[in-house]
Amino acid sequence: MAKTSTSAPHVDLDELCINTIRTLAMDSVQKAKSGHPGMPMGAAPMAYVLWTRYLKHNPANPKWPNRDRFILSAGHGCMLLYSLLHLTGYDLTLDDIKSFRQWGSKTPGHPESHLTPGVETTTGPLGQGFANGVGMALAKKYLAARYNRENYEVINYKIYGIVSDGDLMEGVASEAASLAGHLRLGNIIYLYDDNRISIDGSTDLSFTEDVVKRYEGYHWHVRTVEDGNDLEAIDTAIKEAIAETGHPSLIKVRTHIGFGSPNKQDTAEAHGSPLGVEEVKLAKQQLGWDPEKQFYIPEEALTHFRKSANLGTKWEQLWKTLFGGYKKEYPDVAAELENIWSNNFGDAWKKALPAFGPESGAMGTRESSGKVLNAIAPHLPTLIGGSADLTASNNTYLKDMGEFQAGNYKGRNLRFGVREHAMGSILNGIALTDGMIPYGGTFLLFYDYMRPPVRLAAIMGIRPIFVYTHDSIGLGEDGPTHQPVEQLAGLRSVPNITVIRPADGNEVSVAWRVAIEHRTGPVALILTRQKIPVIDRRKYAPAGGLEKGAYVLAENSMTPEVLLIASGSEVHLILAVFEKLAADGKTARVVSMPSWELFDRQSKEYRDKVFPPFIKKRIAVEAALPFGWSKYVGPSGTVVGVTTYGASAPGDVVMKEYGFTVDDIAQKANELLGA
Repeated sequence: MAKTSTSAPHVDLDELCINTIRTLAMDSVQKAKSGHPGMPMGAAPMAYVLWTRYLKHNPANPKWPNRDRFILSAGHGCMLLYSLLHLTGYDLTLDDIKSFRQWGSKTPGHPESHLTPGVETTTGPLGQGFANGVGMALAKKYLAARYNRENYEVINYKIYGIVSDGDLMEGVASEAASLAGHLRLGNIIYLYDDNRISIDGSTDLSFTEDVVKRYEGYHWHVRTVEDGNDLEAIDTAIKEAIAETGHPSLIKVRTHIGFGSPNKQDTAEAHGSPLGVEEVKLAKQQLGWDPEKQFYIPEEALTHFRKSANLGTKWEQLWKTLFGGYKKEYPDVAAELENIWSNNFGDAWKKALPAFGPESGAMGTRESSGKVLNAIAPHLPTLIGGSADLTASNNTYLKDMGEFQAGNYKGRNLRFGVREHAMGSILNGIALTDGMIPYGGTFLLFYDYMRPPVRLAAIMGIRPIFVYTHDSIGLGEDGPTHQPVEQLAGLRSVPNITVIRPADGNEVSVAWRVAIEHRTGPVALILTRQKIPVIDRRKYAPAGGLEKGAYVLAENSMTPEVLLIASGSEVHLILAVFEKLAADGKTARVVSMPSWELFDRQSKEYRDKVFPPFIKKRIAVEAALPFGWSKYVGPSGTVVGVTTYGASAPGDVVMKEYGFTVDDIAQKANELLGA
């Protein structure tokens, strides 16, 4: 049973509240005949202490900007979170609790931030929530450094979380923990549910490291609570963590999975399956509960939990009063902050978007991307990002914007180190902070290292901007280990993502505008290393058509014989093919198609205008896996792509050897036309 010191108030009430959480979890999982009861039963005491004594939140306004964030990184234990949300007064009813894991409910099998009020981030894939919290903490540090003023700490909140053995086994958590310690993100406090059980059984089967020493090595403040039912020991550890502002904190709490279950406590059986009807009754008896009552919430416990709603209203009102004084004393800064919370970034940044002419010379689209970034950054105060140790290669550095480091949280250049997976997850955490515009760069090939956070960003509908350079076999000498072939198709396969592969600096400029204005789902910018010319827009169509995903770049007939379609660097190739065919008396249309997703959102009328149904002869050219292009070329068309891996040689040589030349494509066009 829950232990407290004899001097602690409401000893029985504390126990009653904790057991309410436990029994709600048991009953919900049992009713659903699916779920994870053990973790909520074991972690209930630490969650109770945190939520009722420390967490600064307002159930009446889950999006209050200055709230503390709570992350259940061990998302499989979501009935712990749902119970707390219901009990403390969020818009989550008892019927919602009873509908756990059912169609259309607000209580899915793992927490989903876009679905359930009070859920800060979508978790379940272990380690992701841990790393998201690092991003949230980083965003808070930046906002506080930029906007707080003496006597006006209008940005002042903490990132709390509960993490599991499984979270700490995942590499992404280790990457994120290392960076958080380096950056001294002292606004992170994670409670580690050390129940020593995983799906396979005891964690001793695979996880015997000294976690305390590892996290001390990461420069974290670490404390240990030997008894997860000792409320005062948990309380003391949280107090110490709050006082430690120079380091992130990990509190290792020894718990018992399935606590109270006579036959399944401390076993893997309690992890991911219902306890069973009879075992639930036995567990309730063990906890001093009426075994026949289901979804029972004692009035005294509910009243105690609902104090959070009253406190939350007071906390927010105090903050509003503080913010009112802030607005009077610093009206311009306050207005900027309110605007970014509303995603109102004005128009100055759009006017600053650069245009490129042929006189700009040939440049990789990664280079033009860097120029665009630096042109708009002064007008977008929350545009912040960097690369996974590839800053100069990705062209992601913001000049004169400073380094984000411990002691300088105003800096806007993030150094993620060689941590692609954590970078993606941290960017998600930043993106979950209202008004922030995070971006992160790496080679397209290394998208494979960060696919999980890209998918989660798409599920949540949040908008980190992923900058992927070195986009094809055209990068050359680094060879097949660094030349992406299947990655572009992989990205396009993710629902709710927008992938853009621009053809020149002007398309890059429009692509960045689209990315920043986009609101639902991540955006991936696919950029070249190799230098390519700027398309002469005096001769061909303006780049503004990019915002529609595909547009007619050139044509020499209203009824062309063949459509030439490409993205990125291959657009220049098909323009040259277009000129060659014209010289031979053939009519053609050139379509630049930087984004399938943007194009597919257009009206049928527009899509048919770009790809007239009567033009059956179509060639799509892209130095990547051809997968997916058949949708646009149709049964009478053909795709020129890459169906094997690359090779190490100068980029122009590789492209030539793989058939990406004017003569090769022109020949295929003539074959298609029967010439």
